[in-house]
This record gives sequence, C-alpha cells and structure tokens, in this order.
Amino acid sequence: MIDLHELINNPSREALATWLAEEDQTKVEQLWEAAGRCKSETIGDSVWLRGIIELSNICERDCLYCGIRCSNRKVDRYDLTETQVLAAADFAWKERYGSLVIQSGERTGTDFVKRITKLVRTIKHQTNNTLGITLSCGAQPLETYREWYQAGAHRYLLRIESSNPNLFAKLHPSDGRHGYTTRLQALKNLKKIGYQTGTGVMIGLPGQSVFDLADDLLFFKELDIDMVGMGPYLEHKDTPLFALRDQLIPQDKRLILTLKMISLLRLIMKDINIAATTALQAIDPLGRERAVLAGANIIMPNMTVPQFRPNYQIYNNKPGINEDAELSKSKLERNLAEMGIKIAWDEWGDSLHHQKRT
Repeated sequence: MIDLHELINNPSREALATWLAEEDQTKVEQLWEAAGRCKSETIGDSVWLRGIIELSNICERDCLYCGIRCSNRKVDRYDLTETQVLAAADFAWKERYGSLVIQSGERTGTDFVKRITKLVRTIKHQTNNTLGITLSCGAQPLETYREWYQAGAHRYLLRIESSNPNLFAKLHPSDGRHGYTTRLQALKNLKKIGYQTGTGVMIGLPGQSVFDLADDLLFFKELDIDMVGMGPYLEHKDTPLFALRDQLIPQDKRLILTLKMISLLRLIMKDINIAATTALQAIDPLGRERAVLAGANIIMPNMTVPQFRPNYQIYNNKPGINEDAELSKSKLERNLAEMGIKIAWDEWGDSLHHQKRT
C-alpha cells in the first residue's frame, strides 16, 4: 500500500487506484481520518451551506443516465416563477445560509439567458449583495457566462461526469453540440472569466474502473479546479442506462467508493471546496455528514417548492422530495449537531484555492 504522505507528494494514477481498490476497513478509515485532519488544518472544521433552488426541469440534453432528459415523456415539466425563486432566496438570506445555488436543466436561448441574468441581479439587490450565488445551468457560450458573471454570479458548477472521453461518449448522445470537447472548453471559459469553477463526476458507472476514477482526480488537479461536486451514480428507471443495472456494484459500495474519492481529492487538493452531494443521502440518511467527516466542506440543502421537488429527479428515490425548505434545514442541522459538525453561518465560503490562484 502506498503511504499517504507519499501519495500527497506524488499523486500518481497507480497510487490513487490502489487506494480506491483498498478493502481493508482499518486502512480505509485511516484514509478518511487523514482527509478530515487535512480539511481541519487547511480550511477549518465548519461546513458551509448552499441553499439549492431547482429552477426548472426543462432540459435540451438527452443524457442516458438522467431522469429529466429531454426524451423522457413521463416527466411533468416545470419552471419556477420569479416570485418562487425570490422567496427561496429570501429564505436562504434570512436563515443565514450565506450562499445559494440556482440549478436548472441545461438550456440555451436568449429568453433563458436573460431570465437568469435578471434573477441574479434581483437576488443581489434584494439581499444587499450579501448572498453569494452559484449557478449550475449547463454548458453555455463564453458570452453567456460573462453576462451572468457581470450580473453577480461568482461561482459556477459544470460537471464533466467522466473525464474519460470514451466513457463520456457512452453517457451522452452525440448531437454535435454537447460533446466532451465542448464541455471541457466551457470549463476553461469559466476560469478565464474569473468564476470559482467547479466540476464533478459520477462514481460507480457501468464499465467504470478505479483507474478511470483515479484519472478523474488527476483531471481535477490538472485543470486546477476550485470546487468539486461528485457523488455515486444512482439509477433512474426511465433512462437507457437503467438496462445496465446488473453490471453495477451495490449502492453501499458506491457510497464507500465516493467517500474514498472525496478523501483522496482532499489530500491532493487541500484548499478546494468539496461538496457532500444529495446522492450520498439517497444511499445513507447520514451520507452527507459522513462525507464531511471524510473531507467535504459544502452541503446544499434543498429550497425548492415542495410541489415541484418530485419532478426534479435525476435518479430515483431522491431524498427530501416531500419536505419544505424549513424541514430540510432543521433535519440537516440536527444531523450535523449529532455528529459534532459546526455550520459556518453568514459566510460565502469561497474557495481558498481560487483566492490563491487569482
């Protein structure tokens, strides 16, 4: 087994893959503990909250794993009203979250772009510029990213889902507009403009190896990314990828693999922001909290209006779909307190990595 100190100094593909394949529970727990110490020493013990608003499940893309893919006719499509979005933003502000995330199905077009611009400007004005804003609205032209940045958004999450171009192609239909190269260039454009730039991958995909996952970690490092949101791949019955479910490792092993990924990433990129994603909670009710102890420092409680939450399911059995924002918040606070995890209230929680890089 590669020593952790050696791994930090020389994060090779082989060393990372070896740790990802490790099954000795004692050694795995040592990995988690080392990552937890690294996080505490580098960016502190507290977790930052990002209230997430699922703006719309209307999507132009047809990704083979996603429950809101454009060809899924079983989904009831929705668009939150401006009033609903601003009410959620007001909740985040008054509840001292510090930041929010506006997430949407991937769409282009002038109307959509202008709508996001207006929402960002209005939220910044409504909260006296005290609420940080992250956008996660897909691959867009550089000009669109610049418009949203100038409106007041300062973080952007664009997941690559797999840094392996061949595996990426198996997940995304080739339509000439949404290929691997386009997505990679979008990430580079985000960095060029000045965003705190985030990406992420799914873990436990059909045909994915520990070497693929090791390459994902090295991809984050090579791209010099500021934040990462990655979670276990979870099936949705109304997608083509569901047909390959017999090839998957059990969900509990996907959770463990994700926790390893979080810990290894924390050790090789000490000062970035790492999210504990909701997909972890779908496997284990305390999955997000376990991720924080293993090195994550961001949690994104849902603030979407309850009537629409069931319609934004990228995977089946998404947790919290029958809750409102207040209930989601109170349950999260209780779980974090029980595990001794502090919340950093009223803070944007910007990436230290980005601050040093810029």
